[in-house]
Amino acid sequence: MSSSLSPELVMQTSQLDTLLNQTNILLVFIGSEEAFREAHIPGSQHIKPSELVCGVAPAAGKIADADDLAFLFSRIGLNENSIVIAYDDEGGGWAGRFIWTLDIIGHNNYHYLDGGLTAWLGEKRETENDFSKNNLINENGQPSVEININSALIVSAENIIESLNNDDDFIVWDARSPQEHNGEKVLAARGGHIPGAANINWLDLMDRNNFLRLKPLAIIEAMLDDKKLTADKNIVTHCQSHHRSGLTYLVGKIIGLNIKAYDGSWSEWGNLENTPIDNPTN
Repeated sequence: MSSSLSPELVMQTSQLDTLLNQTNILLVFIGSEEAFREAHIPGSQHIKPSELVCGVAPAAGKIADADDLAFLFSRIGLNENSIVIAYDDEGGGWAGRFIWTLDIIGHNNYHYLDGGLTAWLGEKRETENDFSKNNLINENGQPSVEININSALIVSAENIIESLNNDDDFIVWDARSPQEHNGEKVLAARGGHIPGAANINWLDLMDRNNFLRLKPLAIIEAMLDDKKLTADKNIVTHCQSHHRSGLTYLVGKIIGLNIKAYDGSWSEWGNLENTPIDNPTN
C-alpha cells in the first residue's frame, strides 16, 4: 500500500486557512442546519444529508435522482471550475458520502477537510453564522447545472451477487458496528452480513483525541491489511444506508484501493428475500 496520504484529496485546516479568499473554492458543509447556523467556515454552502439520498424505503439511502441533484448543485453554485472542499462535523461520514456523489456525477476536483468543523472549531479558527448566497437557479426556475449520473459507478445487489459467485478478488467492506455485522443488532428484516465481508467499523478510523481527524495512515493500513482489504482486491463498501460507508469509501480512495460503494446497503440487502447472508447468531 501507499505510505502517505494523497495530497490531492486530504486537506488540513492550516492549508484551508490560506485559501478562503480564492474565488474558485467551493466550501460545502454537509450536516444539520442547526450546526451550520451556529458556526461554519466563512463562505461555506450548506447541504442537508437528506438532500443526497432518495428517501424511499426500504433503501432510503440510495442516491437522489438526477433532477434533484441538479437543483442541489445549482443552489450551492457548483460549476466545472469549482474546487470543492467537503467537510462535516462527525469525522467524515457525510463528507465522504458527498465526495462519492461527486464521483458519480463526474466532478473530480475536490478535497476532504480532515477533522472538518470539529477541528476548525477546536482550533478556534474564524467562523461565521450567516448563509452564503451562491445560487445558480435560472430566472425560469430551472437549474443551470446539468447532472449525469454514471450508473457504472453505482453497485447494485445484483452486482454483488455476481461478484460473490465469479470474482475471486472481490471483497466487501462492512462499515457497520460489530453487533450489526454479527447479527446481534438487526435493523432490517434479516440480520448478519454479506458472505465473506470484512468488518471495520467506521468509528475506528477516526481519532477522538485529534478532533475526529483520520487516524495515522500506518494504523489504518494495518487494520485494512489484517482484514485483507488491499489494493489487489475489488472492494465494495456499505453500511445501513451508505452514510457511515461514506467514510470508508473516502479512506479507500485516500489509500488508493479499488473501491466502490453499495448505496442500497443493508437496508436493501437485509430486506430482500433472496440475498445470501451469513449470520453467526443463527
